[in-house]
Amino acid sequence: MKTPLDAMQPQLILASSSPRRRELLTVLGLPFQVITPGAPFAVDETPLPGELPSDLVQRLSQLKAEAVAENLKRSASSLLAHSTQDNPIFIIAADTEVALGTQILGKPGHSIAATEMLQALRRQAHQVYSGLTVARLTEAELTFVTRLHQSTVWMRPYSDAEIAAYVASGDPLDKAGAYGIQNKSFAPVARWQGCFASIMGLPLGELASALRELGLQLPPIAPLCSRYTSHPCCQE
Repeated sequence: MKTPLDAMQPQLILASSSPRRRELLTVLGLPFQVITPGAPFAVDETPLPGELPSDLVQRLSQLKAEAVAENLKRSASSLLAHSTQDNPIFIIAADTEVALGTQILGKPGHSIAATEMLQALRRQAHQVYSGLTVARLTEAELTFVTRLHQSTVWMRPYSDAEIAAYVASGDPLDKAGAYGIQNKSFAPVARWQGCFASIMGLPLGELASALRELGLQLPPIAPLCSRYTSHPCCQE
């Protein structure tokens, strides 16, 4: 049975320190807290040999959700102690990767790598994969749902000088593919097909669907998403 939101007291946990994911989750208007999968449950995000980006993002999102759940269990968290079937914990974990052909472009980490990624992406179409796992946790059980969203992004013909200025700002260094679609000063994207929120890092449509599957009904998210991104929601 699906339980309406006003009949539950869900405890939402975002298993990410990403400011973009925090902003996107705020769109839903529900209180949440951030708990990252830190030591001793830190997740190794290195791709496995030959692993496809679609498989990588789903695997990592699952590992992140499971790590936070295990941390709550082992720490005897008061959150878990007060969780019941009517008052569950929902752990939201995600991973986003950019792929140019068969090459996975992770977070560049330094300016030279960021410059090389942006040069490789210039005038090109590429894929953005977002894996999302939502876990429902109580003292009695752990169940989870994993979703995948794939978008296609076409980059504009930005100049080397524009790349240098953007890299100097520091914005690309913590982003897969070395860019943020929402960056208004660099504005690297010519067009996209898919989900704007997913390209940012959290597919809100998939999140609502996963929460529904786990028993939590949300109000329609398309108007909320469109208001935040200033773009049509892929759920409309």
